[in-house]
Amino acid sequence: MAQSRTVLSVEQETALLQPIDAHVSEIQRKVDELRADGTTKVLELQSSIDATKNDRILTREERDREIAKFQKDLDAAKQVEASHADAISKLIAEAEAYLNEHFEKEYLTPVKQSCEAEREVAKKDYQARLAELERDHKKELASLSDSQEVKEEKYVYKNKQFDAKVTYQQDMQRIKDREHEAFMYRYHLLDMLRMSRFTFQEKLAQRWETYRYTFSARDFLLNNGLYLAILLVFAVLCGITPAIKGTQLLTVQNILNILQQSSPRMFLALGVAGLILQTGTDLSIGRMVGMSMVASTIIMHQGPNTGTVFGIAFDFSTMPVVGRILLALVVCVALCTLFSAIAGFFTAKFKMHWFISTMANMLIIFGLVTYATKGVSFGAIDPQIPNMVTPKINGFPTIILWAIAAIAIVWFIWNKTTFGKNMYAVGGNPEAASVSGINVFAISIGAFLLAGILYGFGSWLECIRMVGSGSAAYGQGWEMDAIAACVVGGISFTGGIGKISGVTVGVLIFTALTYSLTILGIDTNLQFVFSGIIILIAVTLDCLKYIRKK
Repeated sequence: MAQSRTVLSVEQETALLQPIDAHVSEIQRKVDELRADGTTKVLELQSSIDATKNDRILTREERDREIAKFQKDLDAAKQVEASHADAISKLIAEAEAYLNEHFEKEYLTPVKQSCEAEREVAKKDYQARLAELERDHKKELASLSDSQEVKEEKYVYKNKQFDAKVTYQQDMQRIKDREHEAFMYRYHLLDMLRMSRFTFQEKLAQRWETYRYTFSARDFLLNNGLYLAILLVFAVLCGITPAIKGTQLLTVQNILNILQQSSPRMFLALGVAGLILQTGTDLSIGRMVGMSMVASTIIMHQGPNTGTVFGIAFDFSTMPVVGRILLALVVCVALCTLFSAIAGFFTAKFKMHWFISTMANMLIIFGLVTYATKGVSFGAIDPQIPNMVTPKINGFPTIILWAIAAIAIVWFIWNKTTFGKNMYAVGGNPEAASVSGINVFAISIGAFLLAGILYGFGSWLECIRMVGSGSAAYGQGWEMDAIAACVVGGISFTGGIGKISGVTVGVLIFTALTYSLTILGIDTNLQFVFSGIIILIAVTLDCLKYIRKK
């Protein structure tokens, strides 16, 4: 009973807040009076000027006259605003000092204590209710002999338990809401005083409170469980590598190697991510890498090519090195974009499934390149090219900067352009997007074109990283790595859900795991098993999230 006395009623809580609210409201009134002919008028006049500039009914001369009139009043209002600035600052400082002295001690702390006591009361009431239901259930069962009646009583008992649990959860949520509102009320008062301006520490405090308020252990594990499991596996690998191989796994050089290996793959994952965002996929990525590696190696080859394409031996060695580098890039991007556009056309125009259109692409590309080159490797590229395009500066591989640039550009496209926003809309609900005026066909083709450009860039970089050695077989299985990285990174196959940051994390995770397992000497075939398990878990979690939303 002692705990129940500390529970504040609504009237008691209001009484605690009333003097604080009254004091700050009086200061707010004075601030509003000082702002009336200053800041408030400045905002109104600025809005009027903006509206006049966009008013197409007025002639140019009429707009200029109206704007000049508003501007004159605006200059006067700014002078008033400047003259009242010191007085307003002092009033705001007074209110802040008062809140710092009284809010926590006289209001927030008593409310928190009341909420803690109320939680204890709610928990005891819930436990008492369960005990009461159990007694009644046993008593009722003792009086029954018919099996059907016993079954019905058990069903009723479970329903009553469920109702009691729901009531308890509602009580706990109400208490949680009350505590959250009490905490945020201080920032509500500051918001009005400062016109939505907060310090960095205040913004952090509000974000932490919002995170704590909305936190759900189940949602957290559902969203981050796979990452935590992979981190745990990686930590175990870091621990056992010194014992097994006598070398440290987590070194600066190894980290740079992982980033270097993941850089070309980042382009591929960013490309296919846009397709997965629209519930699609691309099975031809690996074959596009092989095609581009062959084309790049032929153009940037050291000296005349010994291999032939459709029986023709090409020699680009007489071209300037920079010209060959740029030509190789253009050819890679052009080829990948062309084949990607073909798959996109059949998918968007004829509603062909992405699996079929990209699988056909995969077979066509591999067949053409293998037939044209007889499956031979074209050797190495000019050794000076890697130092020109991706030099190492003090041991730092600048190929990483190419990947960072790609991440930044694709992030901008996804989040800051109309095309990117339409991609999300089409992926989420193509029918609704079409009704709202979005050209679904154009967006689908655009996603394939963007993917093709990224495939071309990534393949060109991979050729430079590997110093050539292009063959039709190169890149086999890379489509699985790219798709898996997107899935692990949270790009949902249900469409319209995903972030560039997730793709980046997914690529780094897969590259790091592959690198770690290779150092440990794990067979390549077993590495496929690891990848398959990770993909299975990632997709399962994605499906669970989709089911919960439905």
